[in-house]
Amino acid sequence: MDKLTIENLFARRSVRRFGDAPVAPEQIDRLLQAAMAAPSAGNRQPWHFIVVTDAATRAQLADTSPYAGMVAQAPLCIVPCGEPALSIAGRTDFWIQDLSAATENILLAAVGLGLGAVWCGVYPLPERASAARGILGIPDEIVPFAYLAIGHPAEHPEPRTRYHPARVHHERW
Repeated sequence: MDKLTIENLFARRSVRRFGDAPVAPEQIDRLLQAAMAAPSAGNRQPWHFIVVTDAATRAQLADTSPYAGMVAQAPLCIVPCGEPALSIAGRTDFWIQDLSAATENILLAAVGLGLGAVWCGVYPLPERASAARGILGIPDEIVPFAYLAIGHPAEHPEPRTRYHPARVHHERW
């Protein structure tokens, strides 16, 4: 792992306040490329991504969760969605791991691009998923996974360590 990669990994923090400047289309493309570079079980890639820049739509999404107010304020929201039917046959829950990896790739890529981001959970809460489906026209067989509020940070939270050696077990529990 190169030094920049490891530094970005440890520098990543949830950013909840953003400036007004839009995220450049090239940056959005890089975020989506990073998402789709994530590993997936059986290389099934059961993901779709909805890019939301419209302020009114972002405000509607923000209203679907008491913890998603920053979605209205950020100039960009990416909504990763899963298609469980694309998962390994008989193993439909693997899409959750796949979407988690893709989502984290977006968050890490945002750091590398000088952007800030925060992950707002949608799945597994049916009321949030239903609201997102209605707002974004998501078909029933597709599961909205999260809202990723992304933009130019108006705050720079300090990195902190979360390493707890007591939670590491060698060879056995």
